[in-house]
Amino acid sequence: MPDYKDRIADLKKRQNAVILAHYYQDAEIQSVADWIGDSLQLASKAQESHADVILIAGVRFMAETAKLLNPHKIVLAPTLDASCSLVEQSPPEEYQRFISDHPDHEVVSYINSSLEVKAMSDIVCTSSNAEDIIRRIPKERSILFGPDKNLGRWLAERTGRNIITWNGQCDVHDAFDAVQISRAKELDPTAVVLAHPECAKSVLGVSDVIGSTSQLLRYVAEHSQGRFIVATEVGILIEMQRAAPTANLTPAPPKHITECACSECPHMKRNTLDLVYQALESLQPRIDIEQGLLERARAPILRMFAEQ
Repeated sequence: MPDYKDRIADLKKRQNAVILAHYYQDAEIQSVADWIGDSLQLASKAQESHADVILIAGVRFMAETAKLLNPHKIVLAPTLDASCSLVEQSPPEEYQRFISDHPDHEVVSYINSSLEVKAMSDIVCTSSNAEDIIRRIPKERSILFGPDKNLGRWLAERTGRNIITWNGQCDVHDAFDAVQISRAKELDPTAVVLAHPECAKSVLGVSDVIGSTSQLLRYVAEHSQGRFIVATEVGILIEMQRAAPTANLTPAPPKHITECACSECPHMKRNTLDLVYQALESLQPRIDIEQGLLERARAPILRMFAEQ
């Protein structure tokens, strides 16, 4: 494979471009990124960016979010085929019926959703700020949450709120298995089990620390001598090891052990360094959103930032 790093650096200067990559990207893409973060951090950096061109190395909804926040800038994705299981499990027409069947509810939608789902929501959240957003909703107000049922259930338990959830799940986080993790813990009793709240209730039940991607990363950095079993997408281990070189990190085993005995997002892995280079060179594929949809989907995103 050609050495793209110098070429990408030159293209970034020529195009006045910035690369924002999700923690779940592979090491090659992370190495050329100007910023690495979770969904909330990428959205924040996109909102703050002074670049003319923003390339989001993640999945498509992340690039769409960057476009919502920067409607007059060029926003690129290495490939438009990088979808998300939660997006695919929440068709807009069915989601609209879900809302219509529960009138007078506050509609809180996870950022892992389509533009159309965002557009019919009152507010959008990420796993980093979801609990704060739920707690700010008046107690007399009923809540609908989607598309992730596991995150919605965890939020209901954390806040004591009655939350009706859409029946969707992240295929990556739902692949973890409590029995397998318990066995791994028996083999390494001092290890701390870290889990994302998108995991199933049984997995969270055997976990020691539950939090968003950035929150789990922060915990490892603050306990840099520790041993950890990590129940989230395996790409985060790159940044965890960078933040805590002496930490012992083990990917949590999924239900069906693969060659790497870890859980990977196939959509995230559709991005390659070659595609990043091609996108910067051609300024394609671009994220383009019809103006009416852009305005409707943008409003709940801006409300999320206003309530932080």
